[in-house]
Amino acid sequence: MLALLARLLTLWVMVLLGVCVGLLMGRLAEAPMWGVGVGGLAGMTAWAVFDGLRAARLAAWLADHPASASPTATGLWGELGCRIERALRQRERQAESERERLAQFLRGIEASPNGVALLDGNDRIEWCNPVAAAQLGLSVPRDLQQPIINLVRMPAFVHHLRRGDWAEPVTVPSPDGSATLQIMLRPYGAGQKLLLSQDVTERLRTDLMRRDFVANVSHEIMTPLTVLAGFIETMRSLPLQEAERSRMLELMQQQSDRMSALVADLLTLARLEGAARPPTDTWVDLGDLLDRAAGEARGLSNGRHSINVESTVGIQLAGVESELHSAIANLLTNAVRYTPVGGQIEVVWSGGGTGQPGVLTVRDNGIGIPREHLARLTERFYRIDGGRSRESGGTGLGLAIVKHVMQRHDGTLEVLSVPGEGSSFQLGWPALRIRGPAAASGRPDADRPG
Repeated sequence: MLALLARLLTLWVMVLLGVCVGLLMGRLAEAPMWGVGVGGLAGMTAWAVFDGLRAARLAAWLADHPASASPTATGLWGELGCRIERALRQRERQAESERERLAQFLRGIEASPNGVALLDGNDRIEWCNPVAAAQLGLSVPRDLQQPIINLVRMPAFVHHLRRGDWAEPVTVPSPDGSATLQIMLRPYGAGQKLLLSQDVTERLRTDLMRRDFVANVSHEIMTPLTVLAGFIETMRSLPLQEAERSRMLELMQQQSDRMSALVADLLTLARLEGAARPPTDTWVDLGDLLDRAAGEARGLSNGRHSINVESTVGIQLAGVESELHSAIANLLTNAVRYTPVGGQIEVVWSGGGTGQPGVLTVRDNGIGIPREHLARLTERFYRIDGGRSRESGGTGLGLAIVKHVMQRHDGTLEVLSVPGEGSSFQLGWPALRIRGPAAASGRPDADRPG
């Protein structure tokens, strides 16, 4: 309001000044009224020119240099310039804040383990994070604004995109064939789409392993159950001699023991996978563990094998005694099962005094293991010869238990074997889980088969 009054006052002063000058000039020319008119018009024109120049300066500033200060500091145009400048600065601050928030949002999406891409109404790629680029085989920024179906040509994906029904994701192989992707589309805005991709290779592998595990467990349990059911039906329907009856009961006991062993191993695996990591301050005497495991192996062998255990006086391992015993006993009983009658089984400790790593080697001169089977030995229910394993009383879970025990104790399991020459199973412990005097004998590498 003050600026408007000042502007009017300036106009009046200019007009009055022009009238006075015009009146003076009119008297000299003996035409005072014409002088007054011309003088007033000249004053108004001068004010209009001055006011127009200030407006032009403000317009030029708005057109070319809005980042600098307003060029007009006083009057109506000055106040208008200041207000425009404040509005521009506020808008710039808001725009900068929005840009920063958008940048933070995009950085958050870029950190996502899943792929994210934005498609426009024509299915052109507006933006994508590095994960989506890697999974879909895109190159950023080269492929931006390109139709995605020209770059991702998997038929299942193209069909899914064009169909328009995106309630369920589509599963497709990655462009390089190294992974399996699950792609989900969601509409937003004016025909735009949000594309989400996820690598589900590990999930599908885990699901397959779970299905295989259930199928294997069902098969392993159903086999002895079928045998038991057959024996029970035979005993109920046929008159049997005492010798036949005793033989049948013995076979039924074997099948019952087999199921009990299978359930026990399954429970052991479940406990190992769900339990906390073993402590490093609870010590177990290795000699006692070997004596107990060797006693069980000799009982299973019943004198058919030579089982030699090297002395490990003073060596202690940190961990859970029952788990360590289970790992060692499984290796020894496996050696008994797969070593022919008259074969030799040796247990040797190498290295491993206080502050040193150590290796326990269970070595036999049995049938050996073909190279192509070595990598899969620790899989659950994996058998090289299923019939032989079942006949020997194995459940197919022993080496899986050994692997889990060693992983939980920060150790390793290594298998070396040559068919016809025998096998060597080595359990390696880190220095932090060993204490006691260093063992002088036994070099696990010296007598490796092959």
